[in-house]
Amino acid sequence: MLARLLRQMPPTARAARAAMGVRRLAAMPLHPQKKFASKYFDVEEVMFADQPEQIVRGGRTLFPKLPAALEGVKQIGVIGWGSQGPAQAQNFRESLEGSDIKVKVGLREGSSSMKAARACGFTEEKGTLGEMYKVISESDMVLLLISDAACVEEYKNVFKALKPRTTLGLSHGFLLGHLESVHEQFPADVDVVLCAPKGMGPSVRRLYEQGREVNGSGINASFAVHQDVTGRATERALAWAVGVGSPYIFQTTLNAEWRSDIFGERCILLGGVHGMIESLFRYYESHGMAAHEAFKTSGEVITGPITRTISHDGIKAVHDNLSPADRQIFKTAYCASYTPSRSIIEECYDSVSSGNEIRDVVMAAKRFDKYPMGCIDNTRTWKVGAEVRKAGGTPEQRKAVPVNPLTAGVYCAMMMVCAQADGAPSCGGGAPRVRRLGVHRRPRTRGRTSPPHRAGPDRLPVRPRPRLLRDRQRERDRVRRLAQPVHARARRLIHG
Repeated sequence: MLARLLRQMPPTARAARAAMGVRRLAAMPLHPQKKFASKYFDVEEVMFADQPEQIVRGGRTLFPKLPAALEGVKQIGVIGWGSQGPAQAQNFRESLEGSDIKVKVGLREGSSSMKAARACGFTEEKGTLGEMYKVISESDMVLLLISDAACVEEYKNVFKALKPRTTLGLSHGFLLGHLESVHEQFPADVDVVLCAPKGMGPSVRRLYEQGREVNGSGINASFAVHQDVTGRATERALAWAVGVGSPYIFQTTLNAEWRSDIFGERCILLGGVHGMIESLFRYYESHGMAAHEAFKTSGEVITGPITRTISHDGIKAVHDNLSPADRQIFKTAYCASYTPSRSIIEECYDSVSSGNEIRDVVMAAKRFDKYPMGCIDNTRTWKVGAEVRKAGGTPEQRKAVPVNPLTAGVYCAMMMVCAQADGAPSCGGGAPRVRRLGVHRRPRTRGRTSPPHRAGPDRLPVRPRPRLLRDRQRERDRVRRLAQPVHARARRLIHG
């Protein structure tokens, strides 16, 4: 990836403005979420940038309100024991202590996870552990927390087992994406809601436990109501989020959740950062840097001081904290990386928004038995990384390295394509003015509007017009012709 980045320079201001026209990341149609209300939880309105949003503050003081908010629910079935299942089942059970609402775990007959569930206090003797379809059929609220691949395999049987007017809960919208791709829908006689904690299951459990002593500890969550048959879907979704320990709860939609989640995973959380560290490591090593130093300068800098700075002070602080000389290096790397990063990310966006990514995942899951996943850390980069981490002391000591401005520039450029923030360094007009995603009108490209959206409030554009594809390719070719000197400039950045 870095080789591709370093082969390209940002376009001129005029070309950058034209390139903005093909940016479908900002092309999501504006469909303001409906305001929601609750009888049991206080709803506040806060401003994010220039947009009002509603939130609910969670907390243990709200636990006594859960039985009323869950009126009509006698049993909550938690299906699955993967990442989220153990955490949400235990948290919800503890939050409902003293009420007559039972939390029961449902697993496949003979599942190896039965033993782990029993160790956490869910047993057949207590009536809190059973076969998954039996649990589904007897529960008033079903939290379907099995893997995406299992959802695709089992959803038809799950739908058949649901009682009418049950509330079906999801923590990921992948199933909706699959249903759309095969032109199917959720059963019409059940509620469909979402509670999506913004962290892995172990963190959801650990911070819930920490919240017993430290007020406010927990993992924030988004919630959504996709279908409301009972008229109580919003209250149940909010109660679910409060019950698993979320300190702040905000609204989304199931469509937006699965698209943004999968897109973010492919571009940032998983594919983007992994590929960037691989590429930076190889680049530094190929230009004479020792292997251990190359990994520290790439992987340890990104996961250490850069991540810490962004978390505490924002992405602009990464640039502002550098010396004047290093800021120039940062700017050069940032500007060399921004446009090609945008190209790669738009490609990922197209794959997700069209449904191709979900279809690929489903097909890959069907091949797992025959072709199991390989180990992603078997490359030289991660083998060297293991040596660095073994020899480097504690994580805090290991990541106490200075910020390399070239690494910072490349990393921040990719982050800025998706998460835009005011004050990005200018690339001679090449960097777009930063805006909050989804809150501005679609720009025009060469006098023509972006492709029309398909029907539906949450649909994203599926495919650009052929003319738009040609324009994008011509722009990339032009950028490459302008970028010939960049290898020499990059070598000077490394070797001084």
